[in-house]
Amino acid sequence: MPHDLKILLVSPDLLATSRIAALARPLPASVETLRSVDDTPREGPFDLVLVDLQALPGDAAVLVARAAKLVERQASASGHVAKLVAFGPHVHRERLADAVAAGADAAVSRGELLGSLPGLVRRWLG
Repeated sequence: MPHDLKILLVSPDLLATSRIAALARPLPASVETLRSVDDTPREGPFDLVLVDLQALPGDAAVLVARAAKLVERQASASGHVAKLVAFGPHVHRERLADAVAAGADAAVSRGELLGSLPGLVRRWLG
């Protein structure tokens, strides 16, 4: 990956945000965090948008649709399209499937994301 990656993490969970930021540093990647899908990011364009289905209240499809609007706005402003990935507990398979059906590029368990972030980022962004 030729440049430092920019990751937008949508999650109010401070533990998840600090763990993901630490895992992203060696990629190298910077992480900006939004506490809600309705907030506006400061930076960009982003390469990857991560949506925390466990920590965010609401329907997975609605959360992904709102996050997709962030991605669309970025694409129209910069021409750069970010990958949109939802994550949540592995026991919430239906919620993860709903996220993909709503337009997420991928949905993974929280454990998979935290355990394999560098490999997943390489797979998603190749």
